[in-house]
Amino acid sequence: MPQFERYFGIDYSGAETATSSLKGLRLYSATPTQPPTEVLPPPSPRKYWTRRGLAEWLAAELRDGPATLVGIDHGFSFPLRYFEVHRLQPDWPQFLDDFQHHWPTDRDHVYVDFVLDGTRGNGAARSGNSRWRRMTEERAKAKSVFHFNVQGSVAKSTHSGLPWLRYLRQQLGERVHFWPFDGWTPPSGRSVIAEVYPALWSRTFPAEDRNPDQHDAYSVARWMQQSDATDTLPVYFHPELRPAELTLARLEGWILGLA
Repeated sequence: MPQFERYFGIDYSGAETATSSLKGLRLYSATPTQPPTEVLPPPSPRKYWTRRGLAEWLAAELRDGPATLVGIDHGFSFPLRYFEVHRLQPDWPQFLDDFQHHWPTDRDHVYVDFVLDGTRGNGAARSGNSRWRRMTEERAKAKSVFHFNVQGSVAKSTHSGLPWLRYLRQQLGERVHFWPFDGWTPPSGRSVIAEVYPALWSRTFPAEDRNPDQHDAYSVARWMQQSDATDTLPVYFHPELRPAELTLARLEGWILGLA
């Protein structure tokens, strides 16, 4: 029997501002019996989702809706080296608060580039190095969350998306399990939000008439649906890591789908 009743695959975008209509921000939804289909934003002058609009929609859907597995394509935390250099406590909720204070990319009219340039926030006080990589990025052969402006980078998506994880956590409290920060085993019946890396699966499924952003979101939802149907999600919720690595991954985060 499936653990979840819905699966949301999200291909994220760090472009422009929190209220900009973004062609690269895509959402697909599936159920145990229905294939993934694209979910468009509520009717408005904006054609595509905004980061703020998507976060608010997710909060409403997860607050009272059925158990849902949500996969979002950006980093959920930073490498241990970041915590050490900036002398931060190894505490993920405190990290989110501290990051949003320095990188207020959830505010209107704030581009990631504005914080990088020093015209908004105080990014210089919470900067990283593109050579720093999380353990999960090394395992997935993914780029660092600090590797800006290169092909395949998730740096902007991560730096614009982290404040919205904080928002969802504030809005939903214990209704949602942020994996693996809240523990490796999600409670039965609870919605889960996890980091994903669409490149792990996007070539597995035919693209059909979807553009790359749509196909990434589709692939995430499709993989989660199939993994739940075959009862392999528990394997991915408990990757084969040594005890010290499990502790580190509870701080740095882990990409769902890496065993």
